[in-house]
Amino acid sequence: MLFYAPAIPSLHERSGLIVKTRNMALFGTIVITVLVISQLIGIWVNNAIPLNTTIELNTLIHFTHIRNYGGVFGLLQGMGWIFGLIGFSLLIAVVAYLWFGKDVSHYEYICFGFIVGGGSSNILDRLVYGNVIDFIDIQHIPYWNYIFNTADLMIHVGIWPMLILSFLTSSSTTDPENGSE
Repeated sequence: MLFYAPAIPSLHERSGLIVKTRNMALFGTIVITVLVISQLIGIWVNNAIPLNTTIELNTLIHFTHIRNYGGVFGLLQGMGWIFGLIGFSLLIAVVAYLWFGKDVSHYEYICFGFIVGGGSSNILDRLVYGNVIDFIDIQHIPYWNYIFNTADLMIHVGIWPMLILSFLTSSSTTDPENGSE
């Protein structure tokens, strides 16, 4: 009688899977935390600040409750569903990259957690309200007249460290004499 015994993963494979699982748990925790905080703040803005009303916190920061029916920086008004669809597709791609990627850094799980959490919050806003609740209004910056939300801020918290670390990493691997690796 023959028995089929599945191959037992090596210790190296098991430890890699444990690290991957822990990193995915960290990623998921950040996503859920960012999503919940962003949604709670959005609910507060929706209930506490009438639409198109500004509250001046100080000379630099105002809370101005507006609705964004478009995409980033209010572009393509009325076509928010396109940004929702693209955003959802990108979120799926990021999760697949993190789960199936071989050389994913610990900091990438953290950064992508902020990005996916913020993106998920904006997508949820589009599903619930048909638009995104924006309210953070920074004053006295030349050529800046955009109003954004907590989710947008969290997306930037994830993107900028990745960009900076990517730039620093690529700079350190370049041969200074001929500009190649």
